[in-house]
Amino acid sequence: MKIRSDILRIYQAVHTWGGICAGMLLFIGFFGGALTMFKEPLDRWVSAPTVSASPLAPAQVDKVVADVLAAYPAAREEFTLHVARHENTPAPVSWQAGESGHEIDFGLVRWQATLDGQGALAVEQVKPSLLAQLIDMLHRTGGIPGTLGEEYFGIYVMGVAGVLYFLALVSGVVLLLPTLVKDFFALRAGKNRKRFWLDAHNILGITSLPFHIVISLTVVVFAFHDQFYDGLRGIVYRERPMFVPPAIHNVPGDATKLLPASELVRRVQQQAPGFEVTELLYMGVESPRPIVRAAVASPRHVVQGAETGFVILQPYTGDILSTSMLPGQGNTWSAMVAPFFALHFGSYGGVTVRWLYFVFGLAGAALFYTGNLLWIEKRRKNQLKNGPLPAQPLRTALIASATVGVCLGSVAGIGACMVAAKWLHAFNAHANDAYPTVYYAIFLACVAWAFARGAARAGRELLVACAVTALAIPVTSVAGALVPALNMWAHTSPATLGVDATALVLAGLFAWAARLAARRAAQGPADSVWANATDAAQAAPEAVRKVGT
Repeated sequence: MKIRSDILRIYQAVHTWGGICAGMLLFIGFFGGALTMFKEPLDRWVSAPTVSASPLAPAQVDKVVADVLAAYPAAREEFTLHVARHENTPAPVSWQAGESGHEIDFGLVRWQATLDGQGALAVEQVKPSLLAQLIDMLHRTGGIPGTLGEEYFGIYVMGVAGVLYFLALVSGVVLLLPTLVKDFFALRAGKNRKRFWLDAHNILGITSLPFHIVISLTVVVFAFHDQFYDGLRGIVYRERPMFVPPAIHNVPGDATKLLPASELVRRVQQQAPGFEVTELLYMGVESPRPIVRAAVASPRHVVQGAETGFVILQPYTGDILSTSMLPGQGNTWSAMVAPFFALHFGSYGGVTVRWLYFVFGLAGAALFYTGNLLWIEKRRKNQLKNGPLPAQPLRTALIASATVGVCLGSVAGIGACMVAAKWLHAFNAHANDAYPTVYYAIFLACVAWAFARGAARAGRELLVACAVTALAIPVTSVAGALVPALNMWAHTSPATLGVDATALVLAGLFAWAARLAARRAAQGPADSVWANATDAAQAAPEAVRKVGT
């Protein structure tokens, strides 16, 4: 296939600058997104153990609900009944003070309730770890702080990055079309390092192209969904409501007359056979519009939530109010929207698909990293035969340092937060308040280190830092298991052990990458941005003056 050279140049410019402008943000988004594929195991891994509640019979669970609503009026606004209980949800009932919003409340306090050995209500106040929510926030915002209205400012920036990302994908495919058959699986690891990185970049991009197209489009939808809904409301719906809320009752509900939870679970299972009910979220039980949102999970179905679908019930009558977020039972709009949510969240196919998305997420991060490497390698000045070492353009050195600092700094920052979660608990300090400080301190330190040391030195040193923080995750768990006096813990469920095992594998990969970077810096071309000699040349005042002319 032949494409005119002037058209290719236009697409190359779009691909290059779209990728450069969005690449580092998307690296953070993809790395964080890969981790959020296992958000619940992360939440369980980081949750400090509490006194394990004994399994309760359905009648006992109903007693817990009744006693909580009688003794704690705040729970009548909203509380959760956990049908499936894990390390992060050890008690059958939990609730929190205040209203949940878009932003993370790092001072969140939760109460959890069960029955003690004598059958009396036992309530414990806890501060649940928000590590998984922090990683998800970094995934959605790229780590950009601040808010705009009621939403994180970074979400809108990521929406713009998603547009650039889509343009870079389309233009990249057009660029590759003339040589697609010849170069598709070619990975030429010779002396031409630019060719090697181009081959690697192309393989990563083309093999996961459908995944990237879905992610790029859904990122834009998630970022600007309020604006889209406002447009639909003004153009399509006009005077009609977009969403019809449950009917208002003339008399507020009486919390003592709620249907038993076991009966609500039974009705949900009748409505959604083959699904597992994981939790019941009660909202406004004494308001004129009480509802229960039942979360249902099934690996065989495409669900609209990050992990579950939902059924809405009336808590006093058990009537099904809405199944629009239940696979196969929604309206046309739900049938159109649900696959987009599921394809973004990976909420179908069970654990196998989650691991596949995890690998795709890491590969996507590598795609953006190699894209920046290509830009740098293409624009560096080559050393003439027997000539002096050239000073590289300042823009090349800056992009190289920023790529190393931002990308590896985000990885090291997330790893440091995971380690800090348990070590701060060992010193009787709660990690929630410290998470933002730990992440941004490590992130900014890595960025500053990259600019101070130069891309070549900082590249291998920060990879070592990433390996150390990743290795510290399972080491911390082992220390908690072997030395109980440290006041740490090590959960032994398969899901939490999987977190430690994955961190150990990532530590090995980072160490291997650091070794390759060190070899590249010592033995690669002296005129490369990734060579030690180039770092030294950039640091020299004469080189800086030459760059500025």
